[in-house]
Amino acid sequence: MTDDALDTLLASVSERVTPDAAERERLQAVADELAVRAEVAIDELPVEADTAKVGSSARSTWLAGDRDIDLFVRFSPELDREELEQYGLDVGHHVLPDGHEEYAEHPYVKGEYEGFEVDLVPCYAVDAATDIRSAVDRTPFHDAYLQARYTPKLSEDARLLKRFLKGIGVYGSDLRTAGFSGYLVELLVLEYGGFRPLVEAATEWHPPVEFDLRRNDDDDGAAVVRPEEQDAAAFDDPLVVIDPTDPDRNVAAVLSESNLARFQHYCRELLADPREELFFPEPTEPLDADAVQEHIERRGSHPVAVVFDAPAVVEDQLFPQLRRSLEGVRGELDRRDFDPLRAATFAADAEGSDGNGDGTDDAESWGRAVLLVETSVESLPAIERHEGPPVHVGEHARSFYEAYASTDSVYGPFVDGDRYVVERERDHRTPEAFLRSDALFDVALGAHVESTLEREYEVLVGEAVAELADEFGSELRTYFQPRV
Repeated sequence: MTDDALDTLLASVSERVTPDAAERERLQAVADELAVRAEVAIDELPVEADTAKVGSSARSTWLAGDRDIDLFVRFSPELDREELEQYGLDVGHHVLPDGHEEYAEHPYVKGEYEGFEVDLVPCYAVDAATDIRSAVDRTPFHDAYLQARYTPKLSEDARLLKRFLKGIGVYGSDLRTAGFSGYLVELLVLEYGGFRPLVEAATEWHPPVEFDLRRNDDDDGAAVVRPEEQDAAAFDDPLVVIDPTDPDRNVAAVLSESNLARFQHYCRELLADPREELFFPEPTEPLDADAVQEHIERRGSHPVAVVFDAPAVVEDQLFPQLRRSLEGVRGELDRRDFDPLRAATFAADAEGSDGNGDGTDDAESWGRAVLLVETSVESLPAIERHEGPPVHVGEHARSFYEAYASTDSVYGPFVDGDRYVVERERDHRTPEAFLRSDALFDVALGAHVESTLEREYEVLVGEAVAELADEFGSELRTYFQPRV
């Protein structure tokens, strides 16, 4: 790599992702108009409140072409939660009459206005982020912290990092993505003083990696370390970035170990071979059923898929439950000697869903979900070995022997080495037999997934998994043609 090659690339990418003056003026005009509409609605309420524009659009770190505006309505902490929610929705529906209600920790209104996607979110106007009564109460403090420290050059580099993370598929703090949030991006750029020094440093990270930006502030700063505050070492995550406005929180808590590793891999790729496709990858075509069948035949494995209607919960509830369920199924298949090779889970956005992947989809906006496990073993013998205790352990060994001594359905007991052994009938000889049995519900499943499976599900086996290609062709491409 030459410095000139990387510098030339970054300058080119920066030009593409930086909003021009017209776009900036248009966004500001719409944001101001929304704030005026909100103030009119607030004047009709029996309580006082104010508005704050937050997020990347407020800090000039949004990417060209993104058309998102986050407007917060701040209410007194003396208001109870029910009143906050109702007044917040009243303002939201006045500002966005065609908007709809969505739910994070509490309901808010989302809609389109003059071509922009707008989130109008109520929160409490607390004195410090450590006093929050709702998770969204932190956001204005995040905005104030960064506004006080960011320069136009840092904003440019934050845009570069966001586009890079989008290009490699790890941008987004929703639990579906488990990637980097916008706030985390901006803190890392601030910590390192730019995009390039961050990328160069990341290639040498050895997780767990820990940062505490409060140590960078002098005594007059808004965030200084106090002895009683949380220390980075107290968190058990691969990347720890202490929230400078709320030291009990790791900003990178959602980031998965694999996505951190993916980021490090592509940092090395960028430095070794600077190229635009790392920022703007070419779109890939979904696999069709024939291609999926070809992969299954080539691999000679035994894929099985549990297919069901995804439970009607928000995205940030659904995907942790799907992953918990997948891990439970995979683990049980492993314990039953079917030797899983790999596993994946995915869910389809229902027709009409916005599919925005930000963790705020409507609870009803899901189609089918899949738990896919690819096993090495297609079928096992009718019997399985069951080892008892060593003969010399006395009462425990005697109990095992007597439990099986008069049972005609087992081979044994007999002594192998120093312990009793029996060979008994296996409960399930194939992965699909297990998955179709009630034993599936002895597995640790997500609560909503389990209740959905209790109503109805189907199991696809072998080449029948290719039937999923019409609905999950992109996910199956990712599975059968994996990349970093």
